[in-house]
Amino acid sequence: MFTHSAAYSGFSARDTQEARAFYESVLGLSVQDAEMEGIVRIELATGGVVIVYPKGDQHVPASFTVLNFPVDDVDGAVDELVAKGVEMLRYDGMHQDDKGISRGKAAGMGPDIAWFTDPSGNILSVHSL
Repeated sequence: MFTHSAAYSGFSARDTQEARAFYESVLGLSVQDAEMEGIVRIELATGGVVIVYPKGDQHVPASFTVLNFPVDDVDGAVDELVAKGVEMLRYDGMHQDDKGISRGKAAGMGPDIAWFTDPSGNILSVHSL
């Protein structure tokens, strides 16, 4: 039934114009107005789309990662993000290095990964391929 459907994902933000500025300026993504009551569309390199819709004061950030960015160089991506003022998240009980990167790849326990948030507190990640 859905094999030919152009599915997409979405999440909320306090302010979609603030989100738009972050996703465009900090992450370098293409973002367009969806022409529907403040909704913006983030275009992903894979051709996929994610919408961000406004919730204002009712916004509650997800307690899980809403968007993952596979990258060739996690260290380089983290360095770029930090240079743009993004702070990496630290999780209790998670083995993370000084940059905030969990080095799972070398231990055979998943990718190297680091987490950060957008201005609305939604959790994002960069991880190794």
